[in-house]
Amino acid sequence: MPSPSRFFPPRVLYGRDAEQDALLRLLDAARGGSGGAAILRGARGTGKSALLDVVADHASRRPDGTGVVDGTRGGRGIGVTGGTGGVGGVGGPEGTNGNGRGGATGGPIGGPTGDGRRKGFVVLRVRGTEVESRLPYAGLHGLLRPIADRLAALPASQAAALTGALELGAAEDGLVLPAAVLNLLTAVGGPVLACVDDVHHLDAPSREALFFAARRLAGEPVVLLFGVDDGTGGGTGGTGGTANAVNAGNTGHAGHAGHAGNTDVPGDIPVFELGVLGSDAARRLVDDLVPGLPDDVRASLLQVARGNPLALGELARSLGPDQVSGAAAPPETLPRNGRLWRAYAERLARLPAGTADMLLLLAADPDLETATLAAAAEPECALSALEPAERAGVIVRVAAPGGDRYDFREPAMREVVYGDASLARRRVAHRLLAGVLGQDHQRLRRAWHRAAALDGPAGPLADELAAAASAAGSQDGHPAPYLAFERAAELTAHGDLKAARLAAAARRAWHAGLPRRARSLLSRLNSLTVSEEVRGQAELIRGNLELRSGKTASAGDDLMAAAESLAGRDREQAVRVLIRAGEASYLAGDNLRYLDIARRAEALRRPDDPAAVQLMFEYLAGTAATFGGRHRQAAGPLRRVLELAPLARTPSVLIWAGVAGMLLGDDVQAVRLCNRAVETARARGAVSTVAQVLEFMVQAEIWTGRYASITANAVEGLRLAQECGRPNSAGQHLGWLALTAAVEGDEETCAIRAAGAIELAGAHGLGVAGALGNWALAHADLAAGRHADAAKRLRATAARGDGAGGHPVVQVLSTPHFVEAAARTGDREEARQALRVLDRWVGSTRSPDRRAVATRCHALLAGPGDAEERYQAALELHRQGFSEFETARTQLLFGSALRRNRRPGAAREHLHSALETFERFGARRWAEQARAELRGAGEAVRTPRAGGVGRLTAQQYQIARIVADGATNREVAALLYLSPRTVEHHLRNIFARLDIRSRVELVRLMS
Repeated sequence: MPSPSRFFPPRVLYGRDAEQDALLRLLDAARGGSGGAAILRGARGTGKSALLDVVADHASRRPDGTGVVDGTRGGRGIGVTGGTGGVGGVGGPEGTNGNGRGGATGGPIGGPTGDGRRKGFVVLRVRGTEVESRLPYAGLHGLLRPIADRLAALPASQAAALTGALELGAAEDGLVLPAAVLNLLTAVGGPVLACVDDVHHLDAPSREALFFAARRLAGEPVVLLFGVDDGTGGGTGGTGGTANAVNAGNTGHAGHAGHAGNTDVPGDIPVFELGVLGSDAARRLVDDLVPGLPDDVRASLLQVARGNPLALGELARSLGPDQVSGAAAPPETLPRNGRLWRAYAERLARLPAGTADMLLLLAADPDLETATLAAAAEPECALSALEPAERAGVIVRVAAPGGDRYDFREPAMREVVYGDASLARRRVAHRLLAGVLGQDHQRLRRAWHRAAALDGPAGPLADELAAAASAAGSQDGHPAPYLAFERAAELTAHGDLKAARLAAAARRAWHAGLPRRARSLLSRLNSLTVSEEVRGQAELIRGNLELRSGKTASAGDDLMAAAESLAGRDREQAVRVLIRAGEASYLAGDNLRYLDIARRAEALRRPDDPAAVQLMFEYLAGTAATFGGRHRQAAGPLRRVLELAPLARTPSVLIWAGVAGMLLGDDVQAVRLCNRAVETARARGAVSTVAQVLEFMVQAEIWTGRYASITANAVEGLRLAQECGRPNSAGQHLGWLALTAAVEGDEETCAIRAAGAIELAGAHGLGVAGALGNWALAHADLAAGRHADAAKRLRATAARGDGAGGHPVVQVLSTPHFVEAAARTGDREEARQALRVLDRWVGSTRSPDRRAVATRCHALLAGPGDAEERYQAALELHRQGFSEFETARTQLLFGSALRRNRRPGAAREHLHSALETFERFGARRWAEQARAELRGAGEAVRTPRAGGVGRLTAQQYQIARIVADGATNREVAALLYLSPRTVEHHLRNIFARLDIRSRVELVRLMS
């Protein structure tokens, strides 16, 4: 993993494609002789300057893309590059223009290089600074000085007025000076780009003159771009509209400007609002800044930065080697010495003292309602004290379920307000808040503030806080229960009680999707003397951490140790832990260990166990019998699990019942129970659990062939697993996504996803993820007619050992593909042996889909006389089931067999049905096979029809929906684990199928 010292700013502007494209179209228009102007407005650090840099870089290049022709001359930080060079004038810190002046790049057409060839733009840059904001015409001096030699081309009165402004800082009122600025820009002799950054710090006369010119650029080869901070003051005017959008087509990005700070931004110049980055763009930016960062560390940076690109860059630069590797906790606030923190601090320092005190109350409690804030305020510090902060754009009033409240316009500013306050001021704020939070639902917040204020002896405060945290739900807001337990532990002197509270904090952090924080909390137990009970709790948490984000073998060991510790005092919990240990064995593909775990659990069973405990024992007994090949023996316990399922209230128990349904072949019941598990996990706010339960939801849907739903659920599961630091769950979702890509014939995507699943399998001992990856690749081989390759890959699913790509359950699930591949390569006896294992399982279920697929396998291995009868029987079973895709696969094989038996008429009927289904599913390779068979049966095959959104494949629909929401190709690629080239390929096919030509049309169709 690279060291943070190797950080380089990314060359790509993530999440700004629409704005960048619109501005580049504005440059193209200027090259044609008619330019324009635009304002880039956004919070500090959202990329205004970076976007101006990119546009300036494009402008300073020749149309053929070549670079610098002539050298550079300059002084005082003002670079003037002849020909078509790079951006000049970058002489000062942090990308500023040296002494605040501007720079120019490129030369005018037929200018200094004197060769008369077409050149790039003349690029002029200036950045407004507070130091010069009171110097009249300082901004014009910095921007126009590089082209001051063109003053002679102006009328004498205008030349005199502009000379006086630039040299003396004085000019007469009226139109002469603004007109001179406009005429000077057009007198250069070629296209001009003028970039004015931080226009809110520009002196007023310069700003007014430049806005005057900006309104009059139609028909002139000039582009004027302004960057202005949002939130530096109250705003009027609309944002996000399209009326004045540059070249249109940028819905939601451009609109009429309002006011920022004391800067009157014209309402008739198009505005591009630069908001925070979307989650996908922010994630890709972090990956570019620090490649290979652990998922949960990346998620922590994203949470702190809240989509601000500058914040992400500063956080990335601040990481130490241990934080990069994940060995140490990631930063929880912005770097105190960073540009963003300093900028916020400087802005806050201008506010009155009373306002600062009120802001500290807001910073101390993110959930603070306006009524509570008013009650907490000192008598002499009413809500009117917040008005300066509201005018300055520091805070905004927002509607909330519990009543209106104030919030920081830029969330990171909360940390600065709190972090820069003295300890004494913080304690006063917390004491005031604790005094007004008296309602029952505010119990945890009140205890938190009392503890922060040290409002009493430490012991009672710790007891109060721990009791409140124990009663709090995961969605109760501020503070997070794990933080409350951690603070309670810090206030606790007694070793065992301190350890118990640290363990509770670790458990809550784990449930909140913060595995690295949970590990850090557990590590603090090493220095304490703990009881056997607390040690058992810690082992259980470690086991769960390993189960979801570590090695499955270690997870099994930790969970078995925890179960043994619990058996004597909490038998029900011990059985739950044994089920978790069994899950570790399942993930690894270690059936023998699973059977041993089930035997240990059976020894704990009692006749008078309550129904909830009976369900757990029946689940272990049924799954163990299934994994041992005793399918008929498994049926009884598994059915009893389903009978007891209505009692289930937690996601885990609902999943156990769903697994029982899958093993019994009751697919409808399995999908229903897994769906309940997902809904229950979401309702509880257990975000990290959703990724796990979605694994089982996808597996339940596989037999029904609901590939659109499978893709959507696996994509969500993958995203949540990555955000919550659950790589073991991510591995399974990647495997399922690889399989859906194989179904659609997208071999490149299948290979990318399968490689990711197999890599995670090797790193974490995930036999199931590796086997899913191999199965997906084999499916792609089979669809492409590479039968020998498919058979070889599927043999690997029978392998044993961590990361070997083998897993007994996946081996059985993939048997239909293996039988087909082996039958085509002549390995019929090997295929029959595999089919016998499938038959034993299918025979114990009532699933028509499973029985149909097994019957199809027998037809493939049957002689000519028996095959047709078996195919007919398989199709009859398919009619009773749900999987249209598997029905089409049977029709394709049956039609192929009929054609080879010289019955083309009968073959065409089945092949037509198969082709229609494959086209509807977007299964390109299988559709090609069906067309080839139809041609062999003597039929001229039509080309696929274009149609509506309903004719898109599951993956195409997913991509179309995300693109219609405004995502770029790169963002779609990151979200769906594809390559940008693959997304581009899919979009071309989507446009062709829908008979459209642009994203704008796609938005209309998808809305």
